Amino acid sequence: MPSDNRSGVLLDVDGTLVDTTYLHTVSWWEALRQADHLVPMTHIHRSIGMGSDKLLDHLLGPERDRDGDGRLRDAHDSLYAEYWQRLAPLPGAVELLRACAARGLRVVLATSAAEHEATALRKVIDADDVIDTVTSAADAQESKPAPDILVAALEQSGLRADRVVFVGDSVWDVAAAGKLDIPCIGLTCGGTGRAELAGAGAVAVYDDPAALLAGLGESAIADLR
Repeated sequence: MPSDNRSGVLLDVDGTLVDTTYLHTVSWWEALRQADHLVPMTHIHRSIGMGSDKLLDHLLGPERDRDGDGRLRDAHDSLYAEYWQRLAPLPGAVELLRACAARGLRVVLATSAAEHEATALRKVIDADDVIDTVTSAADAQESKPAPDILVAALEQSGLRADRVVFVGDSVWDVAAAGKLDIPCIGLTCGGTGRAELAGAGAVAVYDDPAALLAGLGESAIADLR
């Protein structure tokens, strides 16, 4: 339950703060290829942001034999882990978190990454001193576009839905926020276009965290008190 009247910013991590979207795309493409599923990368990219269960349903169909899903997830995880030492924050990501904290806002990383991946992403961001709360896949029964991970982020941080803004990079982020009536700022640095994010319901769209930081004073985040 919310514990006080403070406001906060919830932020997706993959593709929003850390430059991972295309690495996930390539890792899923190779994992699927190894299992003789030839899926175009453009289709995979548009699914990034969903949990692996919904992603595989989206790409392979809900009526498929799911016996191989665990092997597909394991293959993706192994392939993606090869990039961990080379991951980098997107431009302005760390500075954006610090600027939000300086405004007195709680900074919450609302990621549905597995716990070990979330730990690796936090090391890349290297801003634990201003991060209030971090979620992981274990905190959500259902993945995006279901709002479960945002519900968990609110509960763990003691924030109310009417006192937060969510920042994400995919239409699945915007959809999840919309189910809780949370304003969502879209970033195109995950590879989804401005028009598509706006069309999904994003209240504003910026190129990347640096662009949002530059316009922070006129953004939906500035309206938080």
